Amino acid sequence: MTPSPSRRQTLSWIALAAVAAALLWLLAPVLTPFIVAAVLAYALQPLVEALAARRWPRVLAVLLVETLAVVAVLALLLLLVPVIAKEVPLLREQIPQLAARFNEHVTPWLAQYGVEFRLDTASVKDLAARLFGGQVEDWAATLLESARIGGSFLLTLVGNAVLIPVVLFFLLMDWPQLVERVRQLIPPRLRPQAIDFVAECDALLGQYLRGQLLVMLILAVYYSAGLALFGFDLALPVGVFTGLAVFIPYLGFGLGLLLALLSGLLQFAGWHAVVAVAVVYGLGQLIESFLLTPYLVGERIGLNPLAVIFALLAFGHLFGFVGVLVALPLSAVTLVALRRLRGMYVASRLYTG
Repeated sequence: MTPSPSRRQTLSWIALAAVAAALLWLLAPVLTPFIVAAVLAYALQPLVEALAARRWPRVLAVLLVETLAVVAVLALLLLLVPVIAKEVPLLREQIPQLAARFNEHVTPWLAQYGVEFRLDTASVKDLAARLFGGQVEDWAATLLESARIGGSFLLTLVGNAVLIPVVLFFLLMDWPQLVERVRQLIPPRLRPQAIDFVAECDALLGQYLRGQLLVMLILAVYYSAGLALFGFDLALPVGVFTGLAVFIPYLGFGLGLLLALLSGLLQFAGWHAVVAVAVVYGLGQLIESFLLTPYLVGERIGLNPLAVIFALLAFGHLFGFVGVLVALPLSAVTLVALRRLRGMYVASRLYTG
C-alpha cells in the first residue's frame, strides 16, 4: 500500500530527527564545545542586540558581552577553589571527631529505641586519611602522567577552553545571518507555521531562563549574606554555589544544603551549625517557592520541576554532557508541541464527538 503524501512527509521528518539524534550521540565529544558555545550564544545574544540597538559597533558589543561572561565564569571558579582547598584538609581532621561525637550523643539516643549502632572511629579515621590524604599531589601526578602518555584529557580541556570563546565570538557576530539561513531552509509552504512554533519555543525558553537567572542571583546573594551573619568562614563560596545550583530543582538545593551543613560542622562545635543552616536554608526555600519562582519564573510557563529533572537526567544519560546542554531547549520544544497537539485533539471530532 502506497503511503499518502502527508504520511510520507511525516515519515521523512521522523527519519531526519532520528539521523540528527544518532549524529548527536556519535559526535557528542566533538560537538561539546560547539554546543556549549551555541547555548551561551543563545543566552548572551539579547545583550549583544541591545547594545547594537544603541548603535554600538557589533564587534565591540560582542567583545564586551563575551568578556563579561568569561570574567563571571572565572570568578565562579575562584569562589569554588577555597571550598576545595579548605574543606579537604578539614575533612581529614574533623571526620574522626564527628564520628566520636556521633558515638557520644546519637548512639545512646538510638539505644533507647532498641537500635544498636556504633561507628568504628579507627576505621573512619583510616578511611578519611585514604580519601583525603595527599589528594592534591595525586591529582597533580595524574595530570602529569596524562600529559606524558599523550595528555588526551589535558589537551581536550585546554582545547575546549580556547575553542569555546572563539566559536562563541563568531556565533554572536553572525547570529542574525545564521537565523536567516535557517529560516530559508524551511520549505515556503511550512514557513509560517514553523516560524510561529519556533517563536513560541523561544518565548517559553527565554522567559524560563531569564526568570531562573534572576532567581539564582537573588538566592546567591541571600545565602551568602545569611551564612555570613551566622559567622560561616566559607559563606560567600557556599552561598554562591547554592544560589547557582538551584537551577537544578530540588537536587541543587540539596547539594547546597549538604555543603553548608558540612562546612558548618567542620567549623563549629555543637548545634550552632545545624540551627544556622536550618534557619537560612528553610527561610530560603520558602522565599524561593512562594515569592521568587511564582513572580520571576511564573507557573504559567509550564516547565514542571520534575520534568526538568527528568529531562536533565535522561538526556545526560543518553548523550552525556552534551545531552545536559540540550535538555532544556528540547524540553521547551516538546512542551510547545504537546500543547499544540492537545489543542488539535480538543478541537477534533475525536474529542467533540
